[in-house]
Amino acid sequence: MNCKKETNARSCSCTYEPCPRKGVCCDCVAYHRDSGELPACYFTPEAERSYDRSIANFIATGKKP
Repeated sequence: MNCKKETNARSCSCTYEPCPRKGVCCDCVAYHRDSGELPACYFTPEAERSYDRSIANFIATGKKP
């Protein structure tokens, strides 16, 4: 499979800079799923900056389409 890491990283909304998964969406989703969380791209910018990636926080803050 050809990962588009550089392209994905440019549009990644994660503000956690030392993240080794930035731009590798499949690794990011798997990591957060295993932790019972959602990736940054599911959250509003304000909610993402809290680093609370819990499903409860996602429901409470609700990213609008």
